[in-house]
Amino acid sequence: MSDMFRGEYYQKVDSKVRVLIPAPFRRVLDAGDTRTAESPRTRMIIVYGGKNRQFCDCYSMAGADALARWVETIPLGSKDRIKAERDLITRSATVEIDDDGRIVLPGPVREKLGLTPEMIKDGVEAALAGATDRFSLWRGDVYRDMFGDDDDEDDGEDALAVVGRYPKVG
Repeated sequence: MSDMFRGEYYQKVDSKVRVLIPAPFRRVLDAGDTRTAESPRTRMIIVYGGKNRQFCDCYSMAGADALARWVETIPLGSKDRIKAERDLITRSATVEIDDDGRIVLPGPVREKLGLTPEMIKDGVEAALAGATDRFSLWRGDVYRDMFGDDDDEDDGEDALAVVGRYPKVG
């Protein structure tokens, strides 16, 4: 089983502001959360900080803990640490995945994505895009506008050539 988020999915946001987490993503989230009697359902962290972002990053509990440990390497009291703590730790929400594989989008997440009650009533979509250790959550139309036709932004360079510029691990 892979411990990475891969692929892109479009899911309807229902009238109760719930979004279905795709099964491949749920498997990664399940593996990254130790369930207890107090928390019998799989949990995940949605990071909604970052003034200029139009999306949220979503982490497994283990992934969010790894991110927090990374933030802790920044000198305490520095501008970078304060920004990282505010945007990546403070501006985050823990949500549980229900028995049907859905999460309820918290208010700050809906606000970050620009989801209005009218959009929800009319049937807006969310886009969930895998990014190895996390997945990003977008309003579907914004994601399509940004990435819908990769060829518009393609500079002609092969992605493997880009990756090849960096040391291979494992």
